[in-house]
Amino acid sequence: MRATEKETRKTVATLILGGFGLVAALAWNDAIQSLINTIFPKKGGLVGKFLYAIVITIVVVSLSSQLKKISSEEKD
Repeated sequence: MRATEKETRKTVATLILGGFGLVAALAWNDAIQSLINTIFPKKGGLVGKFLYAIVITIVVVSLSSQLKKISSEEKD
């Protein structure tokens, strides 16, 4: 197999996995929003959404930092 074909397959696989990741993220988003709506009734819905956004942001930044660290260690 030529290098171009390998690179194309690798790119397509990455895109497909990214799509699956997006579907999973949307499913979790809906589940977490339902949980927040249960815990925080309509009066506190806005507060719950901001707490959710803050927690998700912290988790994503932490995971991104860890992945970047792992990636840079593999290159060294």
